[in-house]
Amino acid sequence: MKQVTSALALLALCMFGTAAQADEGEVKRLLEGKTGGRVHSVVKTPYPGLYEVQFNSEIVYTDEKVTHVFVGNVFDPDTRQNLTQERLNKLSVIKFADLPLDQAVKTVRGNGRRVIATFEDPNCGHCKRLAQDIDGMKDVTVYTFLYPVLSPDSKDKAQAVWCAADRARTWHDLMVGGSAPKAEAGCETPIEKNLLLGERLRVKGTPTIFLSNGERIPGAVPVAQLEEKIEQAAAVGN
Repeated sequence: MKQVTSALALLALCMFGTAAQADEGEVKRLLEGKTGGRVHSVVKTPYPGLYEVQFNSEIVYTDEKVTHVFVGNVFDPDTRQNLTQERLNKLSVIKFADLPLDQAVKTVRGNGRRVIATFEDPNCGHCKRLAQDIDGMKDVTVYTFLYPVLSPDSKDKAQAVWCAADRARTWHDLMVGGSAPKAEAGCETPIEKNLLLGERLRVKGTPTIFLSNGERIPGAVPVAQLEEKIEQAAAVGN
């Protein structure tokens, strides 16, 4: 398959012209025949001649005759929005109510009316920035699934947090204050279950944030943007 960069993907839109369009089923048949892989869905995009193809949790693009496959992100040049990432976020929505919240560290600020869940590693720099952002928020409940995947001692720190008498305070002191948790007597933890859960939900990095409407935010985002998304999700639930 021919790969192009994100910038070239935009230029490639002009290549397809405005010829008569094939239907999604035909594009799917052609692509599976050429690649031998299973295509989950094919959707005609608003861009002339361009089709969005979903393989598992990935998105690529092709033309109506599947003469080329483009791997990369499509951006709106006016707003600079990553349209591919937005689509991936929508396709990866989960049912928030199905999350096993008893396997997470619960932190409540203010009245806690707004709810999010996060997958975080104790050694994740972006997770520490997220913890600082959350520290300044009002009226939010955060369920943190300890997800030690980055460093050899991540699991030890995660276990120490879970086994602490005050998990929320211990997590806060570690991520915001830089205070290493004291090793407590061994206790049963949900860490292995969290790792399996993250694999099932295709959590590919930390932090990964799930809003109360099931929308996924992969990675750290500016606090103003996060606040806006949390509020929007809370409004939908009311």
